[in-house]
Amino acid sequence: MRTIVVWCPDWPVIAAEIVDGYPAHEAVAVMHANRVLVASPAAREEGVRRGLRKREAQGRCPHLIVLEHDPGRDMRAFEPVLAAVEAIASGVEALRPGACALAARGPARYYGGETVAAERIVEQIAQQCDVEAQVGIADGTFAAGLAARAGVVVPDGETAGFLSELSISALGRPGLVDLLRRLGIHTLGEFAALPGADVLDRFGFDAALAHRLAGGRDERPLAPRKPPADLDVAETFDEPIERVDAAAFAARALAERLHDRLGSHGLACTRLAIEAVTETGEELVRTWRHDGLLSVNAIADRLRWQLDGWLRGRKSGQNSEPYEPGQNAEPHEPGQNIEPYKRGQNAEPYKRGQHTELYKHGQNAAPTAGITRLRLIPEGVVEHLGLQPGLWGEAGEERDRAHRAFTRVQGLLGPDAVLTAVLDGGRADRSRIRLVAWGDERVAQGVEAPWPGRLPGPSPATVYVEPIPAEVLDADGRIVRVGGRLELSGVPAKARIGTEEHPVGIVGWAGPWPVDERWWADGESWRAARFQLQLADDRAYLAVLQNGTWFMEALYD
Repeated sequence: MRTIVVWCPDWPVIAAEIVDGYPAHEAVAVMHANRVLVASPAAREEGVRRGLRKREAQGRCPHLIVLEHDPGRDMRAFEPVLAAVEAIASGVEALRPGACALAARGPARYYGGETVAAERIVEQIAQQCDVEAQVGIADGTFAAGLAARAGVVVPDGETAGFLSELSISALGRPGLVDLLRRLGIHTLGEFAALPGADVLDRFGFDAALAHRLAGGRDERPLAPRKPPADLDVAETFDEPIERVDAAAFAARALAERLHDRLGSHGLACTRLAIEAVTETGEELVRTWRHDGLLSVNAIADRLRWQLDGWLRGRKSGQNSEPYEPGQNAEPHEPGQNIEPYKRGQNAEPYKRGQHTELYKHGQNAAPTAGITRLRLIPEGVVEHLGLQPGLWGEAGEERDRAHRAFTRVQGLLGPDAVLTAVLDGGRADRSRIRLVAWGDERVAQGVEAPWPGRLPGPSPATVYVEPIPAEVLDADGRIVRVGGRLELSGVPAKARIGTEEHPVGIVGWAGPWPVDERWWADGESWRAARFQLQLADDRAYLAVLQNGTWFMEALYD
């Protein structure tokens, strides 16, 4: 789908100027987790770059103004921009504070072309909000976002060529990018040229999605479908909501209701519409888009940000005259190049609190009364396939916070206080697990070596820290033995595991696979034979016979 992405450069810095009055034309840096998230142009001229630590940034620019990252502030300031875009084009979806997307077909047909539509959007934002914006158009949201950063319109069908020369860092996945660079892959085109099946097998599911993006394909492998009408959730309030704290409480409760309702149908939400009705009958609507599946916290955050923007807009917009579309607009010539809007050029200054026209029902974007009714509409839903998130939740703040906590523990107790597992080469899954200090390079050694006697796949799901003693018996109740030529003393028929009183029948088995480890070292050599056993009660084990004693080493799922 041809997509328009509107991107406002350095938005956290601009938002701090709009909301708190910090001068964006001076050296300003917005920090997150003690690192520079965004730097103003003046700060970048002094050498301040994204990712620098606070002390290093201040060392390069002693007069640097340091601000903490506030997503709520960014969203409150971005709401007038969304309203300005929506006044001339419907179906705007907020990607994040500072960026939004919409389908290109409608505006392009209405204004006479994609380039003209992009110019009109840039002009609209400049006139109504006095904010610099850049627009990009391409096939898909990912490519359109990169086109917006370059301020270009990619012709239809040429998205893959546009992406092919871009740096691999455009994927925004630092771990994957670092790995690909060490493998000699430096551009999106080189990554896209790899076979998709091999990328999935070697790098995993997230890398496979990134591979689709690099090839100019849509980022969502599952097509959202129109949900049933009964998935909507709504809440009517006896007392109108006029305070931000009350809005945050209502947002959490409504988000939990929506998430539970979707979960009961086996669904998950990818695109969310937020509707609000005020005491005077005004209707407000905003659509939020998310790259992954919206969790309870993600839904609550977006609802809280949106209510915060509406309510604070109401307070600042009281007793002000509504903005009339078309005022002070300079005519433009169709087909002229899209240049990023420069602050203060040919535009009336934006007055904080000015009303903007909302596309739906013609109501003002800033409500004139408290909110009496809220409604959440999951416009894009997909079947929830049980995707297991990471140990610390979704990639983002939770993961970064866990990493900082691990680093802090190592600083207090030493590097060996936090260990992580690496899968190494070997013949058995239990011997392939190697623990390394957190933060050290996790290098696998000899994984692809032949390893004669290695177990065939699939690998067991649970590997016991201490193997469980067991007995494997033949039909006559005698313990099964393995000779020097791997001949069995009897066919495995029953197994007694741990402290179980009665043996369980064996319905299937495979093996033996011999292991003769470190035969060249005196005192370190050992021999064993491994079996795969399937029991009558649907349990499946990896069994080991060593020195005449049976153990259950791992459990298959």
